[in-house]
Amino acid sequence: MLDLLFVYGTLRSEFDNRYARLLRKEAGFLRRASMPGSIYRVGHYPAFRPHPEGAVQGELYRMHTPEVTLAVLDEYEGDEFERVVVEGAWLYQYKGDPPEEARIASGDFRAP
Repeated sequence: MLDLLFVYGTLRSEFDNRYARLLRKEAGFLRRASMPGSIYRVGHYPAFRPHPEGAVQGELYRMHTPEVTLAVLDEYEGDEFERVVVEGAWLYQYKGDPPEEARIASGDFRAP
């Protein structure tokens, strides 16, 4: 199973929630990274969409036991998100269609 995970929101290392701590325990941080696409502010969290073109800023991790880690993160992300592969890494993509005015122009959830 693919063992790379790209995170762009509340799972990033700057956050100290239960699931971000779990990711840091169950995966090794590789580097800061970016993915093609856009992010939107949906409530208090970001939502990735593949279009329009842009660069989404985040972090890349290598999971030790991807099946276990992803099962927990799937539950955390919930029904509004689906896990997809982009450029060789898993990431959570928003299923909805957020309004254009909710787009985070910088592509970085921490620096909108």
